[in-house]
Amino acid sequence: MIGTRYIILIFFLLFFSHHRVYAGYVFPYPSYMPGNKMYKISRFVDRLNAYWYFGNIAKFRYHLALSDKYLVESKTLFEYGQYLLASDALQRSDKAVVSAVPYINRAELEGKNMVNLTKIFVDAMDGHIKILEKLIGETPTEFQWTPEKEKNTDLQIGQMLHTSIQHRKDAMYKVLDNKD
Repeated sequence: MIGTRYIILIFFLLFFSHHRVYAGYVFPYPSYMPGNKMYKISRFVDRLNAYWYFGNIAKFRYHLALSDKYLVESKTLFEYGQYLLASDALQRSDKAVVSAVPYINRAELEGKNMVNLTKIFVDAMDGHIKILEKLIGETPTEFQWTPEKEKNTDLQIGQMLHTSIQHRKDAMYKVLDNKD
């Protein structure tokens, strides 16, 4: 009988004790990649969704999600040596980051409490910067993309990654400066 009580006590202690765990900012799983049949549809849906979200907070979340999605796409493509496609995805991510800033600032000017969303944004930009800094160490600073029947494309990957980091730092500063 005593053994059963201990088993029940251990059961309750293990399964009903609550521990808070903070995971930080979590990036999405890579979506469809170039070459997949659904990729163009996914890009079209991304553009269509811009008209679906109303209000400053929703627009901010939309642009932040796009920046995350395209950064993950870019990271994956860089890792597989698809530098031309990766640079295109990185530019789309940069554009989404820059587009998110006015919406969070406008919402704050409307008197909405943006403390939590500001923290999410800063955490996201910190995560973006970490990924980009890691990519700087893993990718060539310059690359010449040579397609079969077209003109060569010189990619300044190192410069592009540093520019992307600067976009994210500038976006963070603009959001945080709006607090004062």
